[in-house]
Amino acid sequence: PIADQSRSILDGHIVLSREMTDYGIYPPINVLNSASRVMNDVTNKEHQQHAMKFKRMYSLLKENEVLIRIGAYTKGSDPELDEAIGKKETMDSFLKQDPGICEDFLQTLDKLKKLTI
Repeated sequence: PIADQSRSILDGHIVLSREMTDYGIYPPINVLNSASRVMNDVTNKEHQQHAMKFKRMYSLLKENEVLIRIGAYTKGSDPELDEAIGKKETMDSFLKQDPGICEDFLQTLDKLKKLTI
Protein backbone atom coordinates (compact mmCIF):
# COMPACT_ATOMS: atom_id res chain seq x y z
CA PRO A 1 0.00 0.00 0.00
CA ILE A 2 0.84 3.67 0.04
CA ALA A 3 2.63 3.58 3.42
CA ASP A 4 5.02 0.87 2.21
CA GLN A 5 5.73 2.74 -1.02
CA SER A 6 6.37 5.96 0.89
CA ARG A 7 8.89 4.24 3.15
CA SER A 8 11.00 3.26 0.17
CA ILE A 9 11.51 6.85 -0.96
CA LEU A 10 11.55 8.83 2.29
CA ASP A 11 14.60 9.46 4.47
CA GLY A 12 13.05 7.34 7.13
CA HIS A 13 9.80 6.83 8.88
CA ILE A 14 8.28 7.03 12.32
CA VAL A 15 5.73 4.36 13.12
CA LEU A 16 3.21 5.15 15.84
CA SER A 17 1.83 2.34 17.98
CA ARG A 18 -1.73 2.05 19.24
CA GLU A 19 -0.51 -0.55 21.77
CA MET A 20 1.96 1.94 23.25
CA THR A 21 -0.83 4.50 23.51
CA ASP A 22 -2.88 1.92 25.42
CA TYR A 23 0.04 1.55 27.86
CA GLY A 24 0.28 5.33 28.30
CA ILE A 25 3.57 5.71 26.45
CA TYR A 26 3.70 9.08 24.70
CA PRO A 27 4.82 9.79 22.13
CA PRO A 28 3.81 6.26 21.04
CA ILE A 29 6.75 5.75 18.67
CA ASN A 30 7.41 2.12 17.81
CA VAL A 31 11.21 2.17 17.82
CA LEU A 32 11.42 -1.34 16.38
CA ASN A 33 9.51 -0.44 13.20
CA SER A 34 10.77 3.12 12.80
CA ALA A 35 13.93 3.89 10.86
CA SER A 36 16.20 6.65 9.62
CA ARG A 37 18.47 6.37 6.64
CA VAL A 38 20.69 9.19 7.88
CA MET A 39 21.23 8.11 11.49
CA ASN A 40 24.66 6.67 10.72
CA ASP A 41 25.62 9.94 9.04
CA VAL A 42 24.58 12.20 11.91
CA THR A 43 25.58 10.12 14.95
CA ASN A 44 28.86 8.64 16.12
CA LYS A 45 29.60 4.92 16.46
CA GLU A 46 29.09 4.93 20.22
CA HIS A 47 25.61 6.44 19.86
CA GLN A 48 24.75 3.89 17.16
CA GLN A 49 25.93 0.98 19.32
CA HIS A 50 23.83 2.12 22.29
CA ALA A 51 20.78 2.59 20.04
CA MET A 52 21.23 -0.88 18.55
CA LYS A 53 21.56 -2.46 22.00
CA PHE A 54 18.40 -0.70 23.17
CA LYS A 55 16.51 -1.95 20.12
CA ARG A 56 17.86 -5.49 20.62
CA MET A 57 16.77 -5.56 24.28
CA TYR A 58 13.38 -4.07 23.46
CA SER A 59 12.93 -6.57 20.64
CA LEU A 60 13.74 -9.48 22.96
CA LEU A 61 11.10 -8.25 25.40
CA LYS A 62 8.48 -8.01 22.66
CA GLU A 63 9.35 -11.43 21.19
CA ASN A 64 9.08 -13.09 24.60
CA GLU A 65 6.29 -10.99 26.08
CA VAL A 66 3.74 -13.82 26.24
CA LEU A 67 6.18 -16.26 27.84
CA ILE A 68 7.13 -13.67 30.44
CA ARG A 69 3.51 -12.73 31.23
CA ILE A 70 2.34 -16.30 31.75
CA GLY A 71 5.41 -17.19 33.79
CA ALA A 72 6.73 -19.70 31.26
CA TYR A 73 10.12 -18.01 30.94
CA THR A 74 12.77 -19.38 33.29
CA LYS A 75 15.26 -16.81 34.53
CA GLY A 76 18.77 -17.79 33.46
CA SER A 77 17.68 -19.37 30.18
CA ASP A 78 18.84 -16.34 28.18
CA PRO A 79 21.24 -13.82 29.77
CA GLU A 80 20.36 -11.11 27.22
CA LEU A 81 16.66 -11.51 27.91
CA ASP A 82 17.33 -11.50 31.65
CA GLU A 83 19.11 -8.16 31.24
CA ALA A 84 16.22 -6.77 29.19
CA ILE A 85 13.65 -7.95 31.76
CA GLY A 86 15.66 -6.28 34.52
CA LYS A 87 15.68 -3.00 32.59
CA LYS A 88 12.10 -3.08 31.30
CA GLU A 89 10.75 -0.35 33.59
CA THR A 90 13.70 1.90 32.82
CA MET A 91 13.29 1.25 29.09
CA ASP A 92 9.58 2.08 29.23
CA SER A 93 10.40 5.26 31.14
CA PHE A 94 13.05 6.17 28.56
CA LEU A 95 10.47 5.93 25.77
CA LYS A 96 8.06 8.31 27.54
CA GLN A 97 8.16 12.07 27.33
CA ASP A 98 5.79 14.29 29.24
CA PRO A 99 3.93 16.76 27.01
CA GLY A 100 5.28 20.25 27.40
CA ILE A 101 8.69 19.11 28.62
CA CYS A 102 11.57 19.64 26.24
CA GLU A 103 14.16 16.89 26.58
CA ASP A 104 17.80 17.91 26.08
CA PHE A 105 19.54 15.81 23.42
CA LEU A 106 22.75 15.27 25.39
CA GLN A 107 20.85 14.33 28.56
CA THR A 108 18.74 11.87 26.55
CA LEU A 109 21.87 10.37 25.01
CA ASP A 110 23.39 10.03 28.48
CA LYS A 111 20.25 8.21 29.68
CA LEU A 112 20.52 5.87 26.68
CA LYS A 113 24.17 5.13 27.47
CA LYS A 114 23.45 4.39 31.14
CA LEU A 115 20.57 2.14 30.17
CA THR A 116 22.58 0.06 27.71
CA ILE A 117 25.84 -0.36 29.64
